[in-house]
Amino acid sequence: MSEDENVLNFKYKFSEDYNPHYVNGAYGGISPTGEIVVNFYFERTPVPYEEKVQTEDGETVEVKPKNHEENMIRFVPTGVVMNLESAKSIHDWLGEHIEFLERKS
Repeated sequence: MSEDENVLNFKYKFSEDYNPHYVNGAYGGISPTGEIVVNFYFERTPVPYEEKVQTEDGETVEVKPKNHEENMIRFVPTGVVMNLESAKSIHDWLGEHIEFLERKS
């Protein structure tokens, strides 16, 4: 028996629309079936729908909606659902990478 018989090779296939997303937060919890649900989001301040500006000096006259600065946008591009064992595995994997980066800095 050769050593290669004990090696499992993984090949990665990406869908044509594969597109990684930047996220800076997550929201979720436990589903009724006991799985972990994580919805990743990108949080930012909103851009006004409309802005009227005086042409001579550039002073902002009106912004719509008027309360846009009181809000925060959480754009949710994707989410994942996983069982406990998968969550533990991902937790360990993330922990290893976090420790590596912390040692490096």
